[in-house]
Amino acid sequence: MTAVVPAPAAAPLPEPPAGPVAPPAGGPASPRAGGPDPARSGSGLHVAGSALTVLALLLVGFTVQVTLLSQLRHARSQQTAYADFRAALAEATAPVGQTGQDGALLAPGTAVAVLRIPALGVRQVVFEGTAGGVLQAGPGHRRDTPLPGQPGTSVLMGRRATYGAPFAELFRLNSGDEIQVVTGQGEFSYRVLGVRHAGDLAPQPLEPDRSRLTLMTADGPMFFPTDVLRVDADLTDGSAPAPAPPRRLTFAGLPDAEQAMAGDPAAWMPLVLWAQALCAAAFAITWARRRWGAVQAWVVGVPVLGAVGVATADTVARLLPNVL
Repeated sequence: MTAVVPAPAAAPLPEPPAGPVAPPAGGPASPRAGGPDPARSGSGLHVAGSALTVLALLLVGFTVQVTLLSQLRHARSQQTAYADFRAALAEATAPVGQTGQDGALLAPGTAVAVLRIPALGVRQVVFEGTAGGVLQAGPGHRRDTPLPGQPGTSVLMGRRATYGAPFAELFRLNSGDEIQVVTGQGEFSYRVLGVRHAGDLAPQPLEPDRSRLTLMTADGPMFFPTDVLRVDADLTDGSAPAPAPPRRLTFAGLPDAEQAMAGDPAAWMPLVLWAQALCAAAFAITWARRRWGAVQAWVVGVPVLGAVGVATADTVARLLPNVL
């Protein structure tokens, strides 16, 4: 008869320690034990990376706007304005003074003349006013001077480096070169007297019944102007048409924004609005990058950011010197 040996009783399990369990020696520490949270660190890096990327895009966009897109905008504005002004000449409705047919002062940006400089290959529509926004479309007529062809000195301003740079090579003109201007009163030919830099003597005073044309642009390094360059020219035949109808409105003084080398303070308000839109677009891209992924966020965000950035850069350009 076989004896049955009873199984040994199971040993009781050890009680868990009362205090916190220390991590094993040499093992990885818990992120909450004192080290940085990887999730939060990654989020911060994403925000910083998005901010730097947006800033880089803005700088690149501003450069592209000033050097390339502004030239395209100027060319389109000139093409449209030239066709419209030719139609106005054919219909005898082109302006012949600072006031229109209704007697009201011409609105800034109204086409008033076509300027040709054969020696430089320049043909530009001239607009009323010399603020930075007007000069983005082409040369501007200083509103407190008569129109070209009329008795007195007519002043035209134009940009040297941006928005088509219509007056970029005025310094190349020589005495005797011809300048032609077409207005609602006819075509007039001027002969260049000379180029004036800061400190040069002005030409002899003009006789009361004579007409003179002065072209003005920036002088100095291309994108860092230091002063104003002037080109003076006298009407060749010595005669001028009858003055335009009397002005119903007089100028107490030319606004600061229309002086040479001045910025346009009216651009500050739209700049604030565009800057807010730009910040909103940047935050949206950052949120989309965390939610959708980097590729999807930039595919959607870059066109939006580009459009807002170009508009912002265009507004910033109005704050720069108007003849830059």
